Amino acid sequence: MRILVVNVNTTTSITESIGEQAASVAAPGTEIVPLTPSFGAVSVEGNYESYLAAVAVMEAVRAYPEPFDAIIQAGYGEHGREGLQELFDVPVVDITEAAATTAQFVGRTYSVVTSLDRTVPLIEDRLRAAGLSDRCASVRASGLAVLDLERDPRAAVEAIAEEAVRAVREDRAEAICLGCGGMAGLSEQVVQRTGVPVVDGVTAAVTIAESLVRLGLKTSKVRTYAPPRPKEFTNWPPS
Repeated sequence: MRILVVNVNTTTSITESIGEQAASVAAPGTEIVPLTPSFGAVSVEGNYESYLAAVAVMEAVRAYPEPFDAIIQAGYGEHGREGLQELFDVPVVDITEAAATTAQFVGRTYSVVTSLDRTVPLIEDRLRAAGLSDRCASVRASGLAVLDLERDPRAAVEAIAEEAVRAVREDRAEAICLGCGGMAGLSEQVVQRTGVPVVDGVTAAVTIAESLVRLGLKTSKVRTYAPPRPKEFTNWPPS
């Protein structure tokens, strides 16, 4: 089984970290292929960058030359999952939805701890669109930019853990979702601070994707995710 794990930004060190985290839970026989888009922003922290990333991710997958069995979109609250589902019939798993779905198996309510406050509305919208918002106690911002997670890991863990503790105490969350692909690998440290289950979206997405492939399930093509209609495109792809 081969699973493409596509970073939404162009920072290769984040792609490598996401790939390592994905591989850490992959079953024997599952090959994890991390992909970095060829264009876009070094970090995705707003609507403009998110829409650009959606196109970049689709093009990165379209350009991959080998067969694959599933796609993971490794961006939290980002756009584009639906476009991937139109283009491909393999399972497509978004880490935002994977984390929230998994959290609901281990707690009545969950909270998301993300990076900057400006990304909170994007995550709330993605959860609402996916039908996963009813049991979301809160989406909290740590105040960290995405690239801060690499620059000062110790301070990053502290900021994320502080917001997770507040989510449990003040919002009555019973599980925590790490709301950024760059937070992959921080689960255990937040568990120690909060005492509740902590879900990393990357690892959750891998196990869900593997399950869908083993069940022989593919993306439905009868309506919403029917393939794009054949037509001419003007000046696409851009030179």
